[in-house]
Amino acid sequence: MKAIIILGAAVWANGPSPTLRRRTLHAAKLWHAAPTSIIIAAGGVGQHPPSEATIMCDLLVAARVPGHAILIEDKSTTTLENIRNALPMLADREVIVVTDRYHAKRALMVARHFRLQATADCPKPEQWNIRHHLREMLARPAYALKLRGISRPGSDLTTD
Repeated sequence: MKAIIILGAAVWANGPSPTLRRRTLHAAKLWHAAPTSIIIAAGGVGQHPPSEATIMCDLLVAARVPGHAILIEDKSTTTLENIRNALPMLADREVIVVTDRYHAKRALMVARHFRLQATADCPKPEQWNIRHHLREMLARPAYALKLRGISRPGSDLTTD
């Protein structure tokens, strides 16, 4: 069964950041288009509680995604941890990663490192932000180096 993994984003003192809300509601739309999928809400506690995954779950339920279709990974604080911690929840290697377009290349690099058949599906951005793009230009090579030293536990997932 294909899974949708929503990568975390900030929780602000007054609730979900626009990025977290946008990603989560986009995942809800994807689920409604293919309701056999499960959704993994991935993200731990950042500067403000509760966890990103908890907020995502609340948003998904409000968007009429049934609770039985939502799995929560609430320990991760990085893209790498979002995906690595979601691995035990996956029954299949085929996943859709929901994140923002500027972040998708790095997220897919991580997912594919763990041998997932991953595609990204990104919500329409609110606006173009040069800071996000510059951060990703630096983060992708750093992550490529980091991943070289990390084993691939995704290899123990069942194959068809």
